[in-house]
Amino acid sequence: MSRKKNTPSAPPMHFNITARILHWLMAAMILAMIFIGLGMMTSLTWRPWLLNLHVPLGIAILLLVIIRFINRLSFSVPKMPASISKFQSKAAGTLHWLLYGMMLALPLTGWAQLSAGGFPVKLFPGVNLPPILPQSPFLFALLHDAHRVMAWLLFFMVVGHLSAALLHAWVYRDGLFSSITWGRKMINKSEEPSARAAE
Repeated sequence: MSRKKNTPSAPPMHFNITARILHWLMAAMILAMIFIGLGMMTSLTWRPWLLNLHVPLGIAILLLVIIRFINRLSFSVPKMPASISKFQSKAAGTLHWLLYGMMLALPLTGWAQLSAGGFPVKLFPGVNLPPILPQSPFLFALLHDAHRVMAWLLFFMVVGHLSAALLHAWVYRDGLFSSITWGRKMINKSEEPSARAAE
C-alpha cells in the first residue's frame, strides 16, 4: 500500500471571502472619502456637513484596515500569474503594502490633526473619540499639511492601482483581477501544461 507524501498545499485561486469583502467595501469607502475631501476643499457651505461624514468614515476605514491587515497575514494568497516578471511582482507587492500604510496613516493623521487643533473628533452625536495629541498650533499646521499631501498621494496610488487592475482584467486576462472577485479565475495559457501535468 503506497503512502501519499506530504506536499505543501497549492496556493488558493482566490483571496479568502473576508479579504474580498473588505477589499471592495474599503474601495467604495476610500473613493467616497476622496470625493468628500474634494468637496470640503471647494465648498465652505457644505464643509461642516461633509466633515461630519469624513471623520466617522475615516475611523471606520482605520478599523477595517487593521482587520484586513490581520486577515492578510493569517491566510495564504493567490500566486502572481506566470506572465508577470519578478520585478513587476515585487513592485506590486511594494505598492500593496504602501496602500496599507497610507490607509493607516491618513485616519491617524486626521485624528491627530483635530486633537492638536482642539476640535472634537465626532463619531456620532454625543459620541466623541478622545484626543491623541495635546493642543498645539504648530502640530495642527504640520499635520494639516501632512494629511493633505498624503490624501493626494493616496489618490494617485488608487488611480494607478485601478488602472493596473483594469489592464489585467480587460487586456491581459491573466486571472489576477478575478482572484479578488467572485468570478471564475482564468488559467494563463503558459501555465496550462504544468496544471495538466499536476492532475
